Amino acid sequence: MSPVADNLTTALLMATVVLAVGGSNRRFVVVGCINVVVAANAGGAFSPFGDITTLMVWQAGLVEFQEFFPLVIPSIVNWLVTGAILSLAVPAGRPDAINEEASLRQGAWIVVGLFILTISMAVSSHTLLHLPPVIGMMTGLGLLKLFGYYLQTRDGRFSLSAERVLNENALGLEGEPRKTPATTDAQYDIYRNLQRVEWDTLLFFYGIMLCVAGLGAFGYLAAGSDLMYGQLGPTTANILVGFASAIFDNIPVMFAVLEMNPEMSLGQWQLITLTAGVGGSMLAVGSAAGVAVMGQARGVYTFFGHLKWSWAIAIGYGASVWSHFLVNGAVL
Repeated sequence: MSPVADNLTTALLMATVVLAVGGSNRRFVVVGCINVVVAANAGGAFSPFGDITTLMVWQAGLVEFQEFFPLVIPSIVNWLVTGAILSLAVPAGRPDAINEEASLRQGAWIVVGLFILTISMAVSSHTLLHLPPVIGMMTGLGLLKLFGYYLQTRDGRFSLSAERVLNENALGLEGEPRKTPATTDAQYDIYRNLQRVEWDTLLFFYGIMLCVAGLGAFGYLAAGSDLMYGQLGPTTANILVGFASAIFDNIPVMFAVLEMNPEMSLGQWQLITLTAGVGGSMLAVGSAAGVAVMGQARGVYTFFGHLKWSWAIAIGYGASVWSHFLVNGAVL
């Protein structure tokens, strides 16, 4: 799912599934959440839409859309090796059966179609018209907003106004769930969805990027580029970037590399796209997917719970780098 729906979205969705299946089985939930983070990051490494890091590389014009696909095999190897090790720790047993039936609300398939159309517009506008991919993405968001307005006004139910949202925020105490009337549960409202976004996380990434840009303005990134790519060589530097991603998060690390803008071949840019993406899985704080799942399974899936299996993820990381050299060695 990650190549299409983004690793963060996929991780949040599948973590919910793991929590529903695992229930009170803490050991299963921890192992399942680790597997979800690894799989989401691995799947996002071979698609421009799979991760913020791949989107940044694509928007910079360093790797074309179709040139991400040679990373499919290394990404699959990364997850399979780690997943095989994690499977040995899955406790025996079978979860309780769930007899609930899920139903799609009216307009659900149109939203799915708008999602596919948005992805198509982002790719085609960049490939055919040489426009930034954000043009297609924002056009799709505009279409979604228009359709959302139609859903709200279709039955004359445009009652959840901005004033009401502000009142809910003012009355809701921090740490306490806000109570929403049952009559609004079936009503689609994009603003209610947007207020659930992890704005603290977004501001964190914004601040990190500002810090990286400041380091570039003072010349530290140029010095780092000379040390890493001038003295160590691009291969060693790009492999080390994966370990740096686990510590500092893969998004600011990739942003720093793009600010350095070292001279590298296509194969090396593919390598750093792979290492930054899957390397962030080695620690829970190394990727947005890991941070989000920690919030989703709060108190169960923790930093130290993930750290216990970092060695297994590191083995998968090494296997993915080795498979990249084996499969894509001709372009390195």
